[in-house]
Amino acid sequence: MKRFDGDDPDLLEKLSRDLGAASRDLEVEKVVSDIIELVGQDGDSGLLDLTERFDGVRLEPDFLRVAEAEIAKSRDVLREEERMGIQEAINNIRSFHEQGHPLDWTAENSHGGVVGERHYPINRVGLYVPGGSIPLVSTVLMTATLAKVANVPEIAVATPPKSDGTIDPSLLAALAMLGIDEVYRIGGAQAVAALALGTETVPPVDKIFGPGNAFVNEAKRQVFGLVGVDLLPGPSEVMVLCDETARPSHVAAALLAQAEHGSGKERVFLVGLNPAVVDDSLEEMKVQLEKLSHKESILKVLDKGLFVVDSSTEDQAIEVTNFVAPEHLELQVEENKLDRLTDAISTAGAILQGHDTPTVLGDFAAGPSHVLPTGRAARFSSGLRLSDFYRRSSVLRYDVSALAKAEQVVTCFSSMESLDAHGRSLSVRLEKN
Repeated sequence: MKRFDGDDPDLLEKLSRDLGAASRDLEVEKVVSDIIELVGQDGDSGLLDLTERFDGVRLEPDFLRVAEAEIAKSRDVLREEERMGIQEAINNIRSFHEQGHPLDWTAENSHGGVVGERHYPINRVGLYVPGGSIPLVSTVLMTATLAKVANVPEIAVATPPKSDGTIDPSLLAALAMLGIDEVYRIGGAQAVAALALGTETVPPVDKIFGPGNAFVNEAKRQVFGLVGVDLLPGPSEVMVLCDETARPSHVAAALLAQAEHGSGKERVFLVGLNPAVVDDSLEEMKVQLEKLSHKESILKVLDKGLFVVDSSTEDQAIEVTNFVAPEHLELQVEENKLDRLTDAISTAGAILQGHDTPTVLGDFAAGPSHVLPTGRAARFSSGLRLSDFYRRSSVLRYDVSALAKAEQVVTCFSSMESLDAHGRSLSVRLEKN
């Protein structure tokens, strides 16, 4: 744990040094580059070799794609409360993102020409869902539901197999409930490579979505340009901003929940406006930790990834929060402060307002996607939203009258840039035959 004084004039410099910039891992880059090259050269054969190497299971080519009958049958393994829980989450996610449909529009510009925008669902997307020993059913919902709401015509899902070659049936059941039947037993960087390049079994996609480990993110970075990618979410983060009204048990639970994710590189931040609440929360963490099944891995995160800032003013707390740009921000403060803080804090990936709004609601079922920017990327990036599943085209339509009004400005620019053919492409249309 590292603890900082909010009155320290060098606080942001110290935080910057301790958080560090996202550095390149040359070893990961090389491993991923080799994986992409192998999949590109050998297709299914390379994919099967890599699956055996990294997932410990040898698959046959015709077993790469999960049979549609297996996906459909997976619904039967769900208990009624599980089915209802998944459906409730789907309903909330769908309802939230239906508000985000991008709108087509047209207007008239200064020349009298018609200008506007049109939006089209991306034709084919690939969704990466972490799986294997810990199937992230919620990630299925947080990506696939959006693709469905956007009416994406083709949705392919890649998820790593377990050691026996199977996919967790609850994960398949969630896909079945969303009407998705193209699923592949592939994980890691090789899955990203297959989705981007295509193999004999896996048709290439146009854009890849979903969270993953360092190798998955590096693969997404390397294939960007050949295909689109959503964002590069890294290890999870939470910041709790608390005042004297916060309950230490709630603060402690929020920090421990995020540290539980398991990579060992998670970061948890506590920004306190009341030193006594901060101290009590840190003590409460020790008590709650004893009852948790992932105690050892959580301790490793807290040792290196817990950052505590004692702020004497709200302005200090706001400045620190905007600097860190946390993935999740819990405002465990007095209710009359919530709107003011939300207006002032402009860089958080997701803002959880009030004492009764834990991050887990966003993780699982409230509606917004849990695929969010990390590592200070929320300064310039947003969480996954419906518009990410669309592409936009600008639209222009001129008639001769509008063209004549545009001639002077076009001639001006073609002269300044020495591009006479550009100017000629307009003037020729105004010449008398």
